Order: sequence, then structure tokens, then C-alpha cells
Amino acid sequence: MTKPGAQHDAAAPPAGRGSAGGAPRPQPLARSAFRHFLPITTRWMDNDVYGHVNNVVYYSYFDTVVNRYLIERGVLDIHRGAVIGLVVETGCHYFAPLAFPETVHAGLRVTRLGTSSVRYEVALFGGDAPLAAAQGHFVHVYVDRESRRPAALPPPLRAALHDLAA
Repeated sequence: MTKPGAQHDAAAPPAGRGSAGGAPRPQPLARSAFRHFLPITTRWMDNDVYGHVNNVVYYSYFDTVVNRYLIERGVLDIHRGAVIGLVVETGCHYFAPLAFPETVHAGLRVTRLGTSSVRYEVALFGGDAPLAAAQGHFVHVYVDRESRRPAALPPPLRAALHDLAA
């Protein structure tokens, strides 16, 4: 039996047991598994009627930590950059609820760096919690802004991503 509030998604199997697809459910990762962190202030509107951050908001936090890192490193110009990253795959596992007014610490790492793509992994930690409340991934394929055809990662972008390699 699961403790109340221990699972974000009541339909998810307990940690360590198989998921609906039969694969083992991942365990929450520790902060030490991540190379970069961004504190994110939750907002009242992030909570849903169940009193915790709605699942769709987690993806917004993922986007925020990745894009802010790239912008702050000077490798993403959202208005005029020659290449842009398109999200082609996402996923998230929920382990514990997050809720307003909690501060979320988003951990970021890169687990695969290809010619024109990158796989980011993100974990969300509530307050000072040592283990992730949620963790997931998304894959960016970088494309030419005009043609939308895959483009090689520019060297400054590749270097910034390399710094996050797990």
C-alpha cells in the first residue's frame, strides 16, 4: 500500500515495480547526479484542484531550466539564432508531490550528445529534499531556423552542452 501523498500519480505503480509497459520503474535520483541547478518559484496557479503542482507544469519547469541555461551561456538566441531546438520526445516519472509555495530546484544534465540532437535529463527537487520528486527527459533536435532541416550543433552550443554531460 502506498502512503498518502507519496505518489504524484495514483495510477503509477510503486517505485521499483514494473510500469504498464513492463519495464522496471526508475528510482528517484539524488541531487549529486546533476551538473546544474535552477531554483524555480512555484506559483499559486501551478497547483491543481488536488492541491499539488499539475503534471503539465512539470514540463514547463523542464523547458525553463534547459532554455535558461542555454540563454545564460549565450548559445541560444530565441529571436535570431540560425539554429533552434525542436522537442521530439519527452517523458516524466513522478515520485512525490510538489506544491505552492514550495521552491523547486531543477537539476539538469545531458546524457546523449549527437550531431544534431541532445537528450536532457531533468530532476525536480522540492525544497532541500535529497531525492527527486519527479525526473524526466526531453530530446531536442536542432534544425535550421528557416528550412527546419537538421543542423549540426554549433561549436559554442556543443561546448555548453558538453559541460552538462553526465
